[in-house]
Amino acid sequence: MQTSSNAAATGFKDVSVSVGDKRLSVRVGGSGTPIVLFHSLLADQSSFDRIAQPLAATHQVVALNLPGFGASDPVGNSLDAIADHIAAALAIFDFKHRPILLGNGYGGFIALLAAIRHRDVAARLVLADCGACFSEPGRAAFRGMSAAAREKGLVAIADVAMRRLFAPEFQQRNAALIEERKQRFLALDPATFHGACDALATLDIRDQLRSVTVPVLVLVGEQDEATPPPMARELALGLPDARLVELPGCAHVPQLQAPDVFMAAIRPFIEQASA
Repeated sequence: MQTSSNAAATGFKDVSVSVGDKRLSVRVGGSGTPIVLFHSLLADQSSFDRIAQPLAATHQVVALNLPGFGASDPVGNSLDAIADHIAAALAIFDFKHRPILLGNGYGGFIALLAAIRHRDVAARLVLADCGACFSEPGRAAFRGMSAAAREKGLVAIADVAMRRLFAPEFQQRNAALIEERKQRFLALDPATFHGACDALATLDIRDQLRSVTVPVLVLVGEQDEATPPPMARELALGLPDARLVELPGCAHVPQLQAPDVFMAAIRPFIEQASA
C-alpha cells in the first residue's frame, strides 16, 4: 500500500493499493468504524466530497475510484470480477472491524455483488439508487448511450448523462455544479464506460439477494430516472434484512444534490454498526 505525499489539508490522504499487478486508487480519512464509498458510473470518487468530512467525524472513510476510473487500473468488464477485486483490496487494509459498504448507482451494484460473493466483506450495506435488475427500457437506455458514445464520443451524451444524475429543475439552479460534474464525466475512460453499460444491460441478480444476511439500507431519490424507485422497492423486498427510504426531491446522486438530507437518512443506520 502506497500513500501519496500530498496529504490534503482536510485530513484525507490518497492511497494506492495493489492487488496483483492492478492498482486501486482510494482516498482515506477519519477514524472509527470503516465505511467504504463506491461511486456511480457517471461520476467518480469526488461524488462523495460533500459528505466525506461529515462521515469522517465518526468513521474511517475509504472513498474508492472504482477500476477504470481516475488512477485505478481497469480489471475488465465483469461486475463479478470487479467485486472480487475490491474485496481483495479491502482485505489489504486489515480493518479492525468489518466495514460498511456504501454504494451509489453502479457502485451500489458492485458493493452488493461484493457482499453476495464474499460473505465477510461487510457488516452493513447502504445501497443508494441501485437495484437488482433493470427493466427492458432501462437496459435499452444503456445500449443507446453506449452506441451514441461509440459513434460520436462521450461529449455527445454528456447532457443525457447529467439528466440521469440530476432532475432538470436542479440543473437549472446549480449550473456550476452541473458543469463540474460534466467535466468529470468526460474524463471517464470510454472503454470503462462501454464495458459497464454492457454489464448493466444484462444484469439480473434477483435470485442471489437472499444470500445477503447483513442489514441493508436501501435509498432512492424520488426523481431518479436512471434507477427509478420501483427498482429500489424490488431490491428491498428481495433482501432478507432491508429497509427502504425514499428521498423527496432527489435524483440519482442524492449525496451531491442534498448532502444534509442524505446524511440524515443514513446516520442512524451507520451509527448502529459502531454501537
